[in-house]
Amino acid sequence: MTDDQGGFSKAWADVVTAMLAMLVCVAAFMLPHVAERVKQTTEAAQQPPGTVIVTADWDPNSDIDCDLWVRAPGDTPVGYSAKSGVVFNLLRDDLGQIADASHLNAEVAYARGYRAGTYVVNVHLYRLRRGDLPLPVRVVVSIQPEGSESPVQMWSGDVVLTKEGQELTAVRFVLDAQGRLVPDSVDQVQVPVRSAK
Repeated sequence: MTDDQGGFSKAWADVVTAMLAMLVCVAAFMLPHVAERVKQTTEAAQQPPGTVIVTADWDPNSDIDCDLWVRAPGDTPVGYSAKSGVVFNLLRDDLGQIADASHLNAEVAYARGYRAGTYVVNVHLYRLRRGDLPLPVRVVVSIQPEGSESPVQMWSGDVVLTKEGQELTAVRFVLDAQGRLVPDSVDQVQVPVRSAK
């Protein structure tokens, strides 16, 4: 081995060492930024998907197509044939046991933001293929007012459907512009939503 080859080897080792040192420095400078991004992503994943969350579920052993219908103040009704409005979105139209990967019979609607006024939540027995009547449908409404960290269950109860085509109001309630429930505004006064669209 000549002196030129030894010098080249030492120079090459110095270049590789310097590159590795730069890589370590870059990684050290990036870690706080990556950690902050992971923290933001984790916090976003923990946020509920909506400010008003409405769920309806019924007997998982029945093959009954039951529909959730919701209407926000000044908005169009949202349900199986109109899955989104300005405020609400219907996550899924559950058809009973048709095209269903699970035995769960449930529908969920989420609101994006608030409008002050009266909200209406209805259930509708669209089609009875196999199952017993009367059909109790469990409805749960949760709200997340501005500034709160998580949604709070505002109302839950059963609506009992007794015939195909029947639409019943589960609950009506009034929210203010910050998403707070107006005291004494919860009732079950029957208001058509599906047929009003």
